[in-house]
Amino acid sequence: MSRGFLTFAPHFSTHMIAANNVSLRFGKRVLFDSVNLKFLSGNCYGVIGANGAGKSTFLKILSGDIDPNSGHVSIDPGKRMAVLRQNHYEFDEVPVLDTVMMGYAKLWSIMKEKDAIYEKPDFSEADGIKASELEAEFTEMNGWNAQSDAAALLSGLGIEEEDHFKQVKELSGNQKVRVLLAQAIYGNPDILILDEPTNDLDLLTVAWLEDFLLEFKNTVIVVSHDRHFLDTVCTHIVDVDFSAIKLYTGNYSFWYQSSQLASSQRSSANKKAEEKKKELQEFIMRFSANASKSRQATSRRKLLEKINVDDIQPSNRKYPAIIFTQKRTAGDQILHVENLTYSVNGTTLFKNLEFFVNKGDKIAFLSKDSLALSSLFRILMNELKPTSGEFTFGQTITTAYLPGNNESFFQSDDNLVDWLRQFAEDENKDEVYIRGFLGKMLFSGEEVFKKCSVLSGGEKVRCMISRMMIPGANLLILDEPTNHLDLESITAFNNALKDFPGTVLFTSHDHEFTHTVSNRIIEITPKGFIDKLMSYDEYIENEKVAEQKKLLYS
Repeated sequence: MSRGFLTFAPHFSTHMIAANNVSLRFGKRVLFDSVNLKFLSGNCYGVIGANGAGKSTFLKILSGDIDPNSGHVSIDPGKRMAVLRQNHYEFDEVPVLDTVMMGYAKLWSIMKEKDAIYEKPDFSEADGIKASELEAEFTEMNGWNAQSDAAALLSGLGIEEEDHFKQVKELSGNQKVRVLLAQAIYGNPDILILDEPTNDLDLLTVAWLEDFLLEFKNTVIVVSHDRHFLDTVCTHIVDVDFSAIKLYTGNYSFWYQSSQLASSQRSSANKKAEEKKKELQEFIMRFSANASKSRQATSRRKLLEKINVDDIQPSNRKYPAIIFTQKRTAGDQILHVENLTYSVNGTTLFKNLEFFVNKGDKIAFLSKDSLALSSLFRILMNELKPTSGEFTFGQTITTAYLPGNNESFFQSDDNLVDWLRQFAEDENKDEVYIRGFLGKMLFSGEEVFKKCSVLSGGEKVRCMISRMMIPGANLLILDEPTNHLDLESITAFNNALKDFPGTVLFTSHDHEFTHTVSNRIIEITPKGFIDKLMSYDEYIENEKVAEQKKLLYS
């Protein structure tokens, strides 16, 4: 680990870790300049910013993995930092339990040194003295509970006990992610740095991690695109935007709503300064009242009450204009699925699936197997044939589909205008019309002449959303629509679906997205399905649903 610009703070410092006048440039591009931030104990800082803004790079500077061009990072003396690593192969030859304990390097070193001394065939008096000193240090560090603590973390993160003694290489990809997460949070580090910790975690495991971080008393700095996670755990938002990094009190929703309010105030020239201030103060009071009902600890709730109105600034962020309109309003017959069964390679993904879709339904489909959901959507789009059963769309229904895998759409060297033009009707193929849809998705100027084959994952999804908006469909089918998108695009997409008057069938791992869009939940398993007209949060908290799920998954 590079430590060229990492220094230790003097004893009188009150912060855990601080960025002091930090700047980073790549050639002529300034990623951020003159950043001065202090991160205090007991707080959780959510780092947000558009894709490519430098969020992960800033975390690497804080952890010492990258040196800034100028400035330095300081850490309180004696404080231990832990970082969630993304190298899934580094510990392949190491047992799972040992990998977790290695997260506390000093304790692991003492354990190894102690064991080496006891294994000596010629145990000397000096060895005895050294072993005694190590035992005292080991006991002081709660070493006798090291293995049981590591096992408890693994179990909490969904790694079964029989896997604890396997080598890491024997685990699946998402299990490895959980082991590395357990390694990072093991041993109560003073500073915990997490880059996208909820990736590949299911709902229950994310909830476990939220609870863990709510009880964690030290400093947490986290990058995440999961708004529900940021809202639950964060006390502050660190906004990486336009070469600057600014710190705001409150969670993501508070930052987003307050910055939107400040933006609308800025454009209302007729409103007096006192009226604007009063409006912001009332907003803070309303938000504080709602925050007091959340899972956050009491000490964190009080933070919003101390916010100065002057601290609230309009965001410079650009949000795509995602607008789904229906060219034709749907009739009463939407979709009827009858006894639908699908098996692949002898494995049944779902069987005897049966449901009516009602006008205005926004249905979130859940399953422990994402292949089952993708297969269902592909069957509805006539890309796959069911093993048995049938489905019927109403005569007035027009569909638009966002597949989970879009690679087949981007194999050509077409520029974005030509790429999108192929999906428009004959009377709507002129460049101005097409550029209008690309512009809504933040492709402007010369960007529209990029080759579609060189786009990033997020850019491809934004192009696919443009493609979905063109036909004016009244039924949308969405397979993991938030994958690869930044927070701005996710928020805009979320708002567009809430406002859409038509029908939506979708699956998503984004808690906030699922809860705020859906009014009905269908969970499918190989043994059957559950169909409930309720919100997502009601569904996951409903005891009767929990009993049904036990039967279906047993």
